[in-house]
Amino acid sequence: MAVALVTGASRGIGRAVAVRLAHDGHDVAVGYAANADAADEVAAAVRGLGRRAITAGADLADPAAADALVDAAEAGLGPVEVLIVNAGVNTPGRRVEEIALEEWDRLHAVNLRAPFLLARRVVPGMAERGFGRIVLLSSVAAYTGGIIGAHYASSKAGLHGLAHSLSQQAAGAGVTVNVVAPALIESDMLPAGPGDRDRLAASLPVGRLGTAEEVADLVAAVVRNGFVTNQSFLVDGGLHPT
Repeated sequence: MAVALVTGASRGIGRAVAVRLAHDGHDVAVGYAANADAADEVAAAVRGLGRRAITAGADLADPAAADALVDAAEAGLGPVEVLIVNAGVNTPGRRVEEIALEEWDRLHAVNLRAPFLLARRVVPGMAERGFGRIVLLSSVAAYTGGIIGAHYASSKAGLHGLAHSLSQQAAGAGVTVNVVAPALIESDMLPAGPGDRDRLAASLPVGRLGTAEEVADLVAAVVRNGFVTNQSFLVDGGLHPT
């Protein structure tokens, strides 16, 4: 099976995706920002499923990090044929007048520029080999504006435009590009005040929060399907049907 590079794979959705892809037979490069121990645990889980794994740390705010991450993955496992761009950063909620330029730039560097740089690096090789899968992890904020702020929402909305363009360029060469946009998934990124999560769960038609494993199931299905490209999938328990 193909070699998969998953960014932000030391925790949460990224971790679940890495393990699910290993379950489907992929070797996995576990990308992480800072928590090497957690990344090692994910790699061990991948190996426990009989697949190869490496870990690769990178600060994706650095424009050189994308190439370094792909270099590490390809040196350890071989050409990257599946790219899952999950790494991202957010902030507490901010009104537009409260967003500092430095904060705007960092969010866009990690959430949008890094996906572009990663795709720019791997798409030519995927096209040459006649196979590739790219899934970009967005957010409901790309559709609604969300509650974090204009910096976060615009960085996530940009992923949809990136996918539209990349998919048109690469589809004829066997490369698919899609977006999965989770929201209200049980994680440490949700509000943690008394009753916050119960209120969020009650707001959803399904009556509960989603799980990282449910997002990973959809990502894996998109990776398996060579006829699905240039699509965006909102995963939010039915709150915002598309």
